Amino acid sequence: MRARALICDQNQSFTIEEVVLPDPGPDQIAVRTHYSGVSIGTEFALIRGKLSWGPYPICTGYQGVGVVAAVGSAVAGFRPGDRVYFRGSKAMALPDGRSVTCVSGVHCSHAVLQPGGTHGADHLPPGVPLDVGSLFVMPAVGLHGVDMANPHPGDAVVVYGVGLVGLGVVAACAYRGCVVIAVDINPTHLDLARKLGADHLIDASKQNVPAAVERLAPQGADVVFECTGLPECLDPAIALCREHAVFVWQGNYGAAPIPFSFLPAHLRQLTMVMPCDDGLQPCRRAVLRSIALGALRWDLTITHRVEPADAPALYDRINRGDAGDVIGAVVHWSD
Repeated sequence: MRARALICDQNQSFTIEEVVLPDPGPDQIAVRTHYSGVSIGTEFALIRGKLSWGPYPICTGYQGVGVVAAVGSAVAGFRPGDRVYFRGSKAMALPDGRSVTCVSGVHCSHAVLQPGGTHGADHLPPGVPLDVGSLFVMPAVGLHGVDMANPHPGDAVVVYGVGLVGLGVVAACAYRGCVVIAVDINPTHLDLARKLGADHLIDASKQNVPAAVERLAPQGADVVFECTGLPECLDPAIALCREHAVFVWQGNYGAAPIPFSFLPAHLRQLTMVMPCDDGLQPCRRAVLRSIALGALRWDLTITHRVEPADAPALYDRINRGDAGDVIGAVVHWSD
């Protein structure tokens, strides 16, 4: 099967290339991609080598929506024309035979995958816009972390960093009735946090964060979600916790060892939780259902919609650190 894909090479250069995907086997489906969602955190950790899931060239992207184009003989529950959301594509190669590492290969006009398992496909709930639906993983990541931390109504919750994952945490905590305090250095991110349910906003570029949190929660926060994925933010975020609070390592901090100050966490007798992935199908279904019902205004997070030809320039800009205006971005592959 011939397709087009966003390819990154070892020099971190981005191009749209023709690729070859295998025909679907008996236990697989082929999907024609409508939209793929961009993850500025995990994807660029892979692009920059902070994480490695295989050699270059790579095709990133781990969230997309599309239409089933073909169904293997052993697959039940799917038929051509079904709208689906999916987490990855199994394999691809360049026309000259060189293998492309799929990590997870969703930035491609087509995907071939097993629909079952933890990272397959499922039916897109009616009422979910295709572009918005393609960004389903980050709010599901946030929901998974909130579910693990289990904050209660009235709890003071600090969300330290409100990129897409942090915004998902904000929305999930607000829905639970928590008092949500959003911290970031980007006013646009903070304004989105307000629209998604944050009660208080702290601009860390202008305000003293510990003092601002102390005014709102004199004993410290009941739960702190560190959502930046930056190791240097761990100690400042831990310092916002009250005694016996819950601290959530919500970001992805990479493969290297991470130092943090032991005593502040130790003396507060913190409970620490480390969510991984997006909570799988239960959390994915929950956020997509909330989008369909209008309870989660995830459309507000999309700042950029690009065609495949424009995707390399967007990725290059993000990779160079010249994309402070980008929050949620999607690539439009087909209608």
